[in-house]
Amino acid sequence: MRYIPNSPDERSEMLHSVGLTSMEQLFDSIPADVLLRRPLDTPAALSEIEILARFGSLAARNTAATRPSFLGAGAYSHYAPTIIDHLLSRSEFFTAYTPYQPEISQGTLQAIFEFQTLVCQLTGMDVANASMYDGSTSLAEAVLMAERVTRRSRVIVSEAVHPEYLQVVETYVRHAGIELQRALFDDASGRTVIAEAGALNETVAAVVVQSPNFFGCVEDLRVLAEQVHAAGALLIVAITESMSLGLLQTPGACGADIVLAEGQSFGVPMSFGGPYLGMFATREKYARQLPGRLVGVAADKQGRRGFVLTLATREQHIRREKATSNICTNEGLIALAATIYMETMGKRGMQEAATQCAQKAAYAARRIAALEGFSLPFSAPRFNEFVVRAPIAADGMLKRLAGERNITGGLALSRYFANRPNDFLVCVTETNPREEIDALIDGLKEVGSRESRV
Repeated sequence: MRYIPNSPDERSEMLHSVGLTSMEQLFDSIPADVLLRRPLDTPAALSEIEILARFGSLAARNTAATRPSFLGAGAYSHYAPTIIDHLLSRSEFFTAYTPYQPEISQGTLQAIFEFQTLVCQLTGMDVANASMYDGSTSLAEAVLMAERVTRRSRVIVSEAVHPEYLQVVETYVRHAGIELQRALFDDASGRTVIAEAGALNETVAAVVVQSPNFFGCVEDLRVLAEQVHAAGALLIVAITESMSLGLLQTPGACGADIVLAEGQSFGVPMSFGGPYLGMFATREKYARQLPGRLVGVAADKQGRRGFVLTLATREQHIRREKATSNICTNEGLIALAATIYMETMGKRGMQEAATQCAQKAAYAARRIAALEGFSLPFSAPRFNEFVVRAPIAADGMLKRLAGERNITGGLALSRYFANRPNDFLVCVTETNPREEIDALIDGLKEVGSRESRV
């Protein structure tokens, strides 16, 4: 927030411009018997220097901000170029809300159009939309879309999809007449096994997988697409770590029909959980079943290029029973941040960041697996996340690692999988230098071996 003080002369001038002589006259409409006559019980005003010092001291109390962290599981620490914050505040982007009036929203509409284009390039799909809240709600919208496209009501969802994404989907479809059926994952590879989900037949609308999945394992999307398409169903691919798109083959090239992703990795700070950004793309033949909004290019009477809302499926725009979405808020500001990030980094920059993630994760995984008592239970290829099996309960070990070594070592999987008390998920990104990774190794070695002897 900018600090913009007003001098007494400036306040007098502002009051004069509205025909008043005192601040109290602004509240003449309030009955006198309910007006507060005493000063508010608040601290005295501070100067700008004092305010900055005060907030600096408060920020210093947040030890998590300076603690090495290896948390992932849907929220990822990536470097964001400083140009993002500068460009977000420019006047061309007058509002992040829904661009109802295109003639005064050209900057916003152009940014959304470019965002859609970049999402198509990243995912290998034909058309992408805008205004999705986040990755989890995008997945729920994808399931609803698959039911509309296929007119089938059974959806097979992999157990290796992020558990919180699954909870959101379950909430969305609870009263929509859609049956969710779980597909198991292989205990050795960590990949989804559709054959274990029962009959993949003409009643199935879609199969949902995440890649890299919740355990960090890269799914074999080509094989899954062949199985799913043979039954006339759609393959929905969810991506929580969008940075992986800078290195892995696109889901579109592997046969996906609907691709959704969480765009937080692209220049959006973790911010204690949001707001985040949903990315959503599909085949052109399914464009009219897209939720959200679709920005296109048109020309005016003088032949000048302009940007317009080509498709707006909200119930406010068309007959309510025909609407494909009830999304109301535009995620334009967060989409703009992701757009600036992608265009600033460029293809080579994103490839470099993704490569660093993969290489550092490989180094960390190799070093941890070499520790006595530690192992990597899943054999599938990984990007920047992987599961570690410790010799002791992971939850207590990670708490001691944080308390004794000031390191957030990962996420204990017992939070979601009670049958995996010793497993924890580790994430390494380009922001983790080798010194932090080595400190994690030393901490796990010391804490894990000491507790296992006890």
